[in-house]
Amino acid sequence: MRRFDEIYDIAAERKGGAEALETLLSAPRTSEELAAIPSDRWLSAMAKCLFQAGFNWKVIEAKWSGIEEAFDGFAPVRVAFYHDEDIDRLLSDKRIVRNGAKVDAVINNARFILDLEKTAPSVGAFFADWKSDQYVDLLQLLSKQGSRLGALTGQRMLRMMGKDSFLLSPDVVARLVAEGVVDKTPTSKRAMIATQEAFNIWADQSGRGLTQISQVLAFSV
Repeated sequence: MRRFDEIYDIAAERKGGAEALETLLSAPRTSEELAAIPSDRWLSAMAKCLFQAGFNWKVIEAKWSGIEEAFDGFAPVRVAFYHDEDIDRLLSDKRIVRNGAKVDAVINNARFILDLEKTAPSVGAFFADWKSDQYVDLLQLLSKQGSRLGALTGQRMLRMMGKDSFLLSPDVVARLVAEGVVDKTPTSKRAMIATQEAFNIWADQSGRGLTQISQVLAFSV
């Protein structure tokens, strides 16, 4: 496995130099900023990412204001208690993508958020306090306790919200394979642990967070 500075040099060469590469890298939100995000915005992000999965993203974006209205602004205390009449209302609402499984997932994720808030001051604080060197455990929690938040859907939601995170996009996976970390997209527990360990090593070498390391890996391919 190469040192991070070697991978960084590959990415910089591809993007026209280090200065050009740096302009492409984004910084995650601070813990304080994450903790301050209200619960309805977390549910909104979960919903947007799961509605986008398998659909044209432009269609979802164009419909989004109507989807927000249909789901009562994604207030978890309201959505979590939707019952059959609410589901029937949503499935006949032309403002949304009328997919029953995704509607059910939004409701279940509202309940998931309320459960998280039983153990933390807020859902934002819950995600803010999660350590970057144990990020794969957070992904596992989203996959097991959330609804349809496994794989890239949960990863994209965390990146969208500004959590320091890696995104296992095809380019990032290609770099991980090239470095001998994994031999394909990591899905097993062993492969995810190996991925986390590689990111932890690169974080120690570079002083950067998961987000920027992930972006450099992507730009190196």
